[in-house]
Amino acid sequence: MFVARHGRHELTNLVLTRAQVQELVERMLKSSGRRVDLSQPFVDAMLPEGHRLHVVLEGISRGFSAVNIRKFTVRAHHLRSLVELGSLSPRAAAFLEASVRAGLNILVAGGTQAGKTTMLNCLAAAIPGGERVVSAEEVHELRFTHPDWVALQTRQQGLEGTGEVRLRDLVKESLRMRPSRVVVGEVRAEECLDLLLALNAGLPGMCTIHANSAREALVKCCTLPLLAGENISARFVVPTVAASVDLVVHLGIDEHGVRRVNEVVGVPGRVENDVIETEPIFVRRGTELARTGGLPPRLEQFERRGIDVHRLLTGPLDG
Repeated sequence: MFVARHGRHELTNLVLTRAQVQELVERMLKSSGRRVDLSQPFVDAMLPEGHRLHVVLEGISRGFSAVNIRKFTVRAHHLRSLVELGSLSPRAAAFLEASVRAGLNILVAGGTQAGKTTMLNCLAAAIPGGERVVSAEEVHELRFTHPDWVALQTRQQGLEGTGEVRLRDLVKESLRMRPSRVVVGEVRAEECLDLLLALNAGLPGMCTIHANSAREALVKCCTLPLLAGENISARFVVPTVAASVDLVVHLGIDEHGVRRVNEVVGVPGRVENDVIETEPIFVRRGTELARTGGLPPRLEQFERRGIDVHRLLTGPLDG
């Protein structure tokens, strides 16, 4: 058994038998309503305490069943908490909070364990209380405080091979629930197309995606919708991504295992030679998340909310 502490994997002296692992998996899945067997050798489920369980049965995994538990230690509930942890600068936190209030569409990108879900939780906590939020996830992971929030999760197919509810289905259904905001835990496949269509229609939203940089996150957003069918072309997807995504927040882990925001990039909506133009707003230089000369798109959205974005980015923070 290995345990990850402070971003590093450590070998423990605990060894479990095959029977013990099987019993533990069965007990953990009992409360989730999900199953794992020869016909369904993978399972992704949430434990009662909110931790995430993933199992791959022996036969698919060579020599033993691979059991992974992601135990969330929630140390940040708001953007100011990320400032206290050293992941975000005070000015960047104030700007991101204002961007959420203004209704900008935000894409949170990063590698595995970079803190994407935590960042999404903190961003969602800044959504004004008078709005209706609908979230869609593979497994319930989001935990933020909001008075009008409907949380949806996927469902695996039953023994008869029916009853499956995909993330794409949840995104479509969320649009029928009169949402003011749509939050998608993570886009990995064709559901990206449905989310883009919702954002392009004027519905504010945010989601996470695996990517090594803000630029690669946009490229991936242009690639995933192509999985939805042969009639979806890059000529349609690229300008749609440029018009739908307003900000990309990229996260990373430094050599000490500390999760940090590496860049905040604006997407003005312009495309040149099938390449989406970007405008850096904050970039990490060493240990500092420095302000650049870039401005966010949709400045009128800030003005409508009474937010002076120029003062926010250049003036005193206590003003």
